[in-house]
Amino acid sequence: MLSTKTSEKRAAAVHKGSNTPDNVTIRPQRMGFEFDVRVPRYWVDNNYLISHTMNALSVLFPEGEQFFVDSVRAFRSQIQDPRLKDEVRGFIGQEAMHSLEHIAMNRHVRDQGMPVEAMEKDLKVLLDVVRLLPKRHQLAVTCALEHITAMMADMLLERDDVREDMDESMRPLWVWHAIEETEHKAVAFDVFQQAGGTYAERVVYQLVSTGVLGVVATWFTGRMMLNDRGNFSVRAAATGMWRMWGINGSFSSLIPAWLEYFKPGFHPWDKDNSDLIARFKEEIQQYIAPEYQNGNRRTLQ
Repeated sequence: MLSTKTSEKRAAAVHKGSNTPDNVTIRPQRMGFEFDVRVPRYWVDNNYLISHTMNALSVLFPEGEQFFVDSVRAFRSQIQDPRLKDEVRGFIGQEAMHSLEHIAMNRHVRDQGMPVEAMEKDLKVLLDVVRLLPKRHQLAVTCALEHITAMMADMLLERDDVREDMDESMRPLWVWHAIEETEHKAVAFDVFQQAGGTYAERVVYQLVSTGVLGVVATWFTGRMMLNDRGNFSVRAAATGMWRMWGINGSFSSLIPAWLEYFKPGFHPWDKDNSDLIARFKEEIQQYIAPEYQNGNRRTLQ
């Protein structure tokens, strides 16, 4: 439970606009990751199911993050708080960089024989349907999905075992992505609050968004497994399912954090994990491609 002092600070912050801690800066960074023959086909713990699941999640990012950007940008002119305005610029830039880096990964997955382009087209059709919703409802969808990505990011940065299961050729992409998702985890939420978003809107769309995401991610994973059925292993699939959904599994362990979203006074920074940003940000600098060491060549604003 939040203390009275924390509650008062939160209330003041909501009025002001931004709730991001003062020690967190939201700035985009192009990394220039490359994926080649050094990347194992099953790059998460040499496991067939988990690797295809993570590949499927990567396919969701470019189209999904463009939707996030569009939904936040729709309310940009209504934001009065200068700090929140600056954070929105950072959010848009970071999501643009995430899309570019995951496009590179997705091309690698496509070159392994996976139907990436077909899945991207199907995802775009689905998101175009979501774009028929009122603008604030689209923003509520973004808040819901941003909470899920923030939970996954926090789990990845907190759990050494999850990171160590990733091959070193893929790990930097996901750690970098997790850092930036943590940095901007409250931006869409703060914009939603400023736009007059209601508790009912955000919880209903969390339920709907979670269900749809689960169906789409499972569908995409299944399509990849079908294309790779020659390497199917019941043992690998069972092991992977347990690692993801068993006791303390990488996904099952997120359920308590997911439920936090349904508290009436919830805010993404109720859990201040900015220490994880500081811990990993310096480490990830070594993976920036030389051409991006002194800044980005491309940013969406």
